Amino acid sequence: METIVFDIGETLVRDDRHWASWADWLGVPPHTVSALVGAAAAQGRDSEDALRLLRPGMDVTEAYGARVAAGRGEHLDETDLYPDVRPVLAELRARGLRVVVAGNRSARAGALLRALDLPADLVVTSEEWGVAAPDPAFFARVLEVAHAPAHATLYVGDHPADDLFPAKAAGLRAAHIRRGPYGYWWADHPDVARLADWHVGALTDLPALLDAERGAPNDAGAPDDPANPSETHNPSDTHNSADAGEQPSRGPGESAPSDGTPGPTPRVTGLPASRSAGQHTPSANRPNP
Repeated sequence: METIVFDIGETLVRDDRHWASWADWLGVPPHTVSALVGAAAAQGRDSEDALRLLRPGMDVTEAYGARVAAGRGEHLDETDLYPDVRPVLAELRARGLRVVVAGNRSARAGALLRALDLPADLVVTSEEWGVAAPDPAFFARVLEVAHAPAHATLYVGDHPADDLFPAKAAGLRAAHIRRGPYGYWWADHPDVARLADWHVGALTDLPALLDAERGAPNDAGAPDDPANPSETHNPSDTHNSADAGEQPSRGPGESAPSDGTPGPTPRVTGLPASRSAGQHTPSANRPNP
């Protein structure tokens, strides 16, 4: 592995403040918004549906613009980071890995994150790129900034439809983190289990998995072939992508190319809708679920 790229919301940053600020704007208890977001995640719906239930017909992008105009726009500080973020990102960089933060967020969020001086080589958001996940163009940009081949780049995220599936379709390695409502609810879905190279409960799991992969031989007694991202050997059942000893499978025509070009979209069933682009990129083009 040469580069690790991290999603932002519910991978590095807790979304508590985000939803609480919407509750405050709409004049409802924070618990109400949180519960509705959880229900949307469980039903595989867009998280913005939680806001539309409270204000039917509301244009969330316009409402966000009104919040900004009123001085109640997005805010991020150190307390919004999960506690494992700084130590793990610092350790990965100390190991010589390139660390990139790239996820669906506003340009303002990108500036706020960079102001936190995270131990990362690059921090960028979808609004700054003008394209949001799960659009394949977003993951093409991820590969551009990774400075590494797709098979040597790992994308870490919580949301199957926004992070895991499109990352795999682009030929990247992918780690699904059980964090946030989508991360927890969909962690055991068969397609998530099948397609994720690694499953982690916290970022602190990553260094050990990297060590295990670096030292694990393949069947021929040689190091794993980096051109085959599905040939991942992990000793821990809790982090494998399928049953013990079984690697993530692909159907005919689903093998990811090793040259960094996007491959066919993995075949999945019952996947959740894309997490709302309006939550993270209020003025960017919104991708279709």
